[in-house]
Amino acid sequence: MSDYDTDIMVWSEQQAGLLRRRAAGELVNEAELDWPNIAEEIESLGKAAVRELANRVSTILIHLMKLQASPAIDPRIGWFETVREQRDELERLLKDAPSLRRTVPAVINEELGRARKRVRAALADYDEQPCADLDSLMFTEDQVLSDWFPR
Repeated sequence: MSDYDTDIMVWSEQQAGLLRRRAAGELVNEAELDWPNIAEEIESLGKAAVRELANRVSTILIHLMKLQASPAIDPRIGWFETVREQRDELERLLKDAPSLRRTVPAVINEELGRARKRVRAALADYDEQPCADLDSLMFTEDQVLSDWFPR
């Protein structure tokens, strides 16, 4: 059993060290390089970034919908704060992985249905009737990423 199976941190440090040595031109024992798991971990980094993008977009959509559809007054400040925080984190993510920016419109379209479902459930939890038709609420990339808020 390799360190990959027992302690991913030890494994990743060992593999990173070996890769750095090889990149510097040093000959390393090829048998020590765990190529299949290295490839899997690199691939999983990309998938994690895609999931993070979807989660942050979803959270923004949910809170923008609540701002438009909920008659509640008290939680609004928290919803504004959550949207700002998620936008900041989304900006950081897109700076680290700029190729994800082109996927934002598709992610918005994909997450809208789930966001509507969650907002409906949240409103129902508080016996609130939406003051906007959730099915008609749509958001552009600019509205999700910029400082825009519904008024």
